[in-house]
Amino acid sequence: MTDLRIGIVGVGAMGADHAERVARRTAGARLVAVSDPDTVRAEALATALPGDVRMIADPLELIADGEVDAVILASPGFAHAEQLFACLEHGKPVLCEKPLTMDAASALRVVEAEHKVGRSLIQVGFMRRFDPEYAALKELLASGELGRTLMLHNVHRNKSVAPTFRSEMIVRDSLVHEVDVARWLFDDEITRITVHAPKPTSLVADGVLDPQLAVFELANGAIADVEVFVNFQVGYEVRCEAVAERGSATIGLGSGVLTRAAGQWGGAMPADFRVRFERAYDIEVQRWVDAAVRGEIDGPSAWDGYAAAAVCEAGIESLTTGRPVDVDLADKRQILG
Repeated sequence: MTDLRIGIVGVGAMGADHAERVARRTAGARLVAVSDPDTVRAEALATALPGDVRMIADPLELIADGEVDAVILASPGFAHAEQLFACLEHGKPVLCEKPLTMDAASALRVVEAEHKVGRSLIQVGFMRRFDPEYAALKELLASGELGRTLMLHNVHRNKSVAPTFRSEMIVRDSLVHEVDVARWLFDDEITRITVHAPKPTSLVADGVLDPQLAVFELANGAIADVEVFVNFQVGYEVRCEAVAERGSATIGLGSGVLTRAAGQWGGAMPADFRVRFERAYDIEVQRWVDAAVRGEIDGPSAWDGYAAAAVCEAGIESLTTGRPVDVDLADKRQILG
């Protein structure tokens, strides 16, 4: 069988990581092209990877290229809408890193455009669904062994982010993962969000609200809370505890090798998301490739990306006003039939 020929748009930290993944450890796939506004960086990456990887300066040219079968979008969110429409126009399966787009209105237009194409081409990069711990938690909760799930408690901490990372980006680029986790684990939509902000850490620029505490209310009456702290300084930490009628289950405790030496005990904390979720990314990309060959997707859909964008849009409003905000979500049946 011929390998799926993949082009990657955006080769910053995430895109470069995907490029290595596709080129070296994804079965049935071959990296054939990369694109980035920093053409020097893109050319250097293309040269360093095995095989004949081309650098194509214009991302739309990469998407249209006849030797590219499928596309990974790791470009900035503001570029996604145009690039997604191009993928749909050319019938290219696409794995789009979050956010789907920068706002709910444009995300909904993407959903509608894909529906007109007549088949699912867009998968959104909510990789936590592929993490073995999250997958095991989903299976446990779905089994009913613990009874009905009542609440989720989430922690999402980064060691640090760039000084340009603003308050609304914490919602749109970080909290968005827990938005998807809550929708996925409860298999229901978030109907209201409240985002609280305590006095911020002294390690951020004036006006940046970090950390943040969000509360989601779901249509089925469940509640989820999320602490997001993107300048935690210690390391990358993601945890989730599900509280159900007959017990609870927690993942992300980092129970790796525990050392005792020199009068101390402890273990290591990952430096960033690429370490903590390396296995999840590997599984995600492999399953996306396998599904693309079958003419399908195998993961979060364009609708999931739109729903997350709508929740985050309401979350940014709540962060600004200090009030709960209802999520304005389109009727899925009317959009998709």
